[in-house]
Amino acid sequence: MNKYMINFSKNLKTLLGEESINSFAKKVQIPQPTITRYLSCKREISLENLCKIADYFQEDIDYLLGRKE
Repeated sequence: MNKYMINFSKNLKTLLGEESINSFAKKVQIPQPTITRYLSCKREISLENLCKIADYFQEDIDYLLGRKE
């Protein structure tokens, strides 16, 4: 597991806040099990899904990956 996966998981959890994983998954059109694997650092995110999540939260990809604050 690399530091970017860990940072992404942590930042995604923060951004999700109280929103359910299921609700979020439907909104970004990524299967719920995939989101769960991202959160538990069991799957690396694809570029396409990274862009979907960055767009949804209107966040920079570098922030999501922990490359900048």
